[in-house]
Amino acid sequence: QVVVLESGGGLVSAGDSLRLSCVVSGSTFRLYAMGWFRRTPGKERELVAAISAGGGESTYADAVEGRFMIARDNAKNTMYLQMDSLRPDDTAVYYCGIGDYGPWTPEVTDYAFWGQGTQVTVTS
Repeated sequence: QVVVLESGGGLVSAGDSLRLSCVVSGSTFRLYAMGWFRRTPGKERELVAAISAGGGESTYADAVEGRFMIARDNAKNTMYLQMDSLRPDDTAVYYCGIGDYGPWTPEVTDYAFWGQGTQVTVTS
């Protein structure tokens, strides 16, 4: 049974930083690409950043490029999202998704979502 726990969200002001964490159990974490996604009411879940199984390759949505950084620690079955220079339009529920073996893929449908997400709210 796969268990995913996202944490680290909160209420912050524009320009602040947060670090999200995603701990995965019940899966061979190190074999799978992983991704951070977000969803706001009335909108589809969108890719924020993704990282390959080994951690050597990553990609970012244009809206967060240069402000967010994705990382993973396969020894701890944990993925992170460092979010700097937060903006009000970053407000969303953030989810981590488990992808396929090896390289990251850009399609949301390539990922499985098991966790409840963590709320990030950025005020102006």
